Amino acid sequence: MTLFQISEPAESPRPHATKRAVGIDLGTTNSLVATVRNGFAVVLPDVEGRPLVPSVVRYAENGVVVGYDALARASADPGNTIVSVKRMMGRGLDDVGDDRRYPYRFVEGAGVIRIATRAGVRTPVEISAEILRALRVRAEASLGGSVDGAVVTVPAYFDDAQRQATKDAATLAGLPILRLLNEPTAAAIAYGLDNASEGTYAVYDLGGGTFDISILRLSRGVFEVLATNGDSALGGDDFDHRVFCWALQESGLPPLAAADARELMTRARHAKEMLTGHEAAPVVARLAAGTVEAELTSAIFTEITRTLVAKTLAPVRRALRDAKLEPPDIDGVVLVGGATRMPQVRCAVAELFGQPPLTNLNPDEVVAIGAAIQANKLVGNREGDDWLLLDVIPLSLGIETMGGLVEKIVPRNSTIPVARAQEFTTFKDGQTAMALHVVQGEREKVSDCRSLARFELRGIPPMVAGAARIRVAFDVDADGLLSVAAREEATGVEASIVVKPSYGLTDAEIARMLSESFAHASEDAQARALAEARVDADRIVAATAAALAQDGDLLTPDERDVVDRALADVRATRDGDDRAALSKTIASLNAVTGELAARRMDRGVARALTGRRVDALG
Repeated sequence: MTLFQISEPAESPRPHATKRAVGIDLGTTNSLVATVRNGFAVVLPDVEGRPLVPSVVRYAENGVVVGYDALARASADPGNTIVSVKRMMGRGLDDVGDDRRYPYRFVEGAGVIRIATRAGVRTPVEISAEILRALRVRAEASLGGSVDGAVVTVPAYFDDAQRQATKDAATLAGLPILRLLNEPTAAAIAYGLDNASEGTYAVYDLGGGTFDISILRLSRGVFEVLATNGDSALGGDDFDHRVFCWALQESGLPPLAAADARELMTRARHAKEMLTGHEAAPVVARLAAGTVEAELTSAIFTEITRTLVAKTLAPVRRALRDAKLEPPDIDGVVLVGGATRMPQVRCAVAELFGQPPLTNLNPDEVVAIGAAIQANKLVGNREGDDWLLLDVIPLSLGIETMGGLVEKIVPRNSTIPVARAQEFTTFKDGQTAMALHVVQGEREKVSDCRSLARFELRGIPPMVAGAARIRVAFDVDADGLLSVAAREEATGVEASIVVKPSYGLTDAEIARMLSESFAHASEDAQARALAEARVDADRIVAATAAALAQDGDLLTPDERDVVDRALADVRATRDGDDRAALSKTIASLNAVTGELAARRMDRGVARALTGRRVDALG
């Protein structure tokens, strides 16, 4: 007998209620947020219709500023305006290299990078959280409620530390994270579902700070990643820096101060972007140290960046080799990332694969769109096609063995989630404990790989060397994050660790940052309410303007004057920060347009009845 659940009237749950799911492309230069509406993935713009959010955070005197407003002050306040923070995620000061390239004041300390700002010391995780928080607020204002689940993308070649840092940032931003998704895989989802494609595709992803190449097979709704490779320290920023160095050399100026360097870098980026549609672009900057006036031609730009383009092709060849494929085996090449607009990049890709790359989707938006499709599926919404994603781990995982060597347990390009185990034994007679050092990388020596974690297995019964059987199990989840367990088989004694990488943040630090974020919860709520009020204002202004254009003759001159003044009041308060004032002007406009709405309804009814007989209306 089948049982039915019976609810009281008006208390039954809505069947198949759609949840609010978003996909976020947290980029080096720009970030985006997208969602699925009516079966189609769309990028959510700001109130001015701009889809991108510059990945720039400024710690101003009166609070934190994110996006275009922060970017506008990047040259004037370089020490407190953080750009390209993605390149620092999961990294220590030793990874930065020559920190003189940056206008920031780095704080000495072990582990994660820390930057001194006027708001205090901040880590890349906290800075990235500000960007993610701004995207969350935008999404909530657009969707009319809190986000139920989010998929955040990461470069395919991000290691465990960088992935953990990204996940920590999402947690700090108040995002209910569903999973991390490799950027090329997200692009393949968007491209494959949008074009109903099948076959083997290469996704060439050159963003602002990272480069990835992934080889995927699309077949009957299954997205299988065959191989991935790349360089997490190569991107459009490096092309900008080449133009910067060239312009500085052409001008003959000495090394620049931080403000001048940021200003010239901005001009270099603008010139690079201008070359996408022109043969030459000026690089003009009025600096404290002097004036830079140079003309960057396509030929010069191609020459000074030739080695950078070549650096992207080596990982492509390695990925093809790992997938056991040749360039002619590839059915199409999908370009992702704003840096792929550079003509020399497109020419190099076309020459390597022997075919022009596919460019029918916006390279800036395709990753966010794919992430939104994945989020929509994971959150449980039923709209859209049924499909399966099989992603891979980008770098091998293993443990240190005697002699400082690496024993790989999970090889790179293994499909995730994945669990692998291997048995080890003791080195000395009577050994009762074993120290395990977890590492990630492709080199044979521990010193050439990245250290992820260390833990100990104690309580091993004393035996002769080689008699103990210790089973070490690695478990990689769908986000590419790792947990490790060790068990002595004879006694059952075991130890385990959820890997928090050496260059990540500790649980205590995350807890502290979360508690600090709660202090700003009121500010976040006010920001969201203001954004929602602005959306309401835009809607009522547009509706009133349309009504006046069509039926403005229904008002007397005095009545029209009152409505026009109310419209002007809404427009005047719409871009301000006073939500109460904006709500008041919206209410006033609603009140003074009530009579117009009634007269329009009367006119509409009259038009509908004109020429019809009364006995025909029944």
